Amino acid sequence: MNTLIVLLGPTGVGKTELSLRIAEHFHSPIISSDSRQLYKDLKIGTAAPTSEQLARVKHYLVGTLELTDYYSASNFEEEVLTLAGQLFPSHPTLVMTGGSMMYIDAVCKGIDEIPTIRQDIRDALYKQYEQEGLDNILEELRIADPEHYKEVDRKNYKRVIHAVEICRQTGKPFSFFRTNKAKKRPFKIIKIGLTRDREELYNRINLRVDQMIANGLIEEARQVYPYRQLNSLNTVGYKELFQYFDNEWELDFAIEKIKRNSRVYARKQMTWFKRDQEISWFHPEEEKNILDYIHKQLEKS
Repeated sequence: MNTLIVLLGPTGVGKTELSLRIAEHFHSPIISSDSRQLYKDLKIGTAAPTSEQLARVKHYLVGTLELTDYYSASNFEEEVLTLAGQLFPSHPTLVMTGGSMMYIDAVCKGIDEIPTIRQDIRDALYKQYEQEGLDNILEELRIADPEHYKEVDRKNYKRVIHAVEICRQTGKPFSFFRTNKAKKRPFKIIKIGLTRDREELYNRINLRVDQMIANGLIEEARQVYPYRQLNSLNTVGYKELFQYFDNEWELDFAIEKIKRNSRVYARKQMTWFKRDQEISWFHPEEEKNILDYIHKQLEKS
């Protein structure tokens, strides 16, 4: 049976190198499930695969978007399912790797059919957010969709704004469109989670940020600074350096903030992933055990 191996885990855990070896083992290309590696101008800050790594294994959905392109988990679901259908005839086992939680769930479980937002509605809400902050938008959500208002992360302005976008465009509450029913896929899915002890992971994250700075992250951030208001650049590593460019923070402080926010994001990722009982967890150095587990699961197909 056609099988999608999903290699996931928090930022900095060590997915990239292991995914290359697993892909080579199964003679598979790699599908990236990193929502920011899609943008071709964010190579350093997203730890996108290097030219050498891209030469080792064919990658899909890396560096395919402009910063101004609109893209969502729904777009990702559609694109990966189409891609899988094209690849499975010649690659019965495919590897997908990354840490973007909603993107991974969109492929593995499906995502509800949410209407595409008209640009005028999106522009109006983001202009309102810039001028007034989030309070009035939150109040609109409370009135239009009290059910979703109770559960949404009210500090996550993107989630709040998106829910209100749906309410304004359709005249229906955002919760009306959320069925949370998993879709059946025409292929087997094997989920491998990578984890490390917290101290070990945090040390790796700190060292990786230092390496990004050494590799030219500051200059990369400076090049995209004119586009800093775009959603694609609401990204750890860039938004902190933008505050340095705006003379709000010293450089050393901005770098420490990148490390801290990367660690916070890693915790959020693990909290999300730990809810999924279908994930089998391994340390990244347990490559033999991981491959043995995958082969056993393939035998059950």
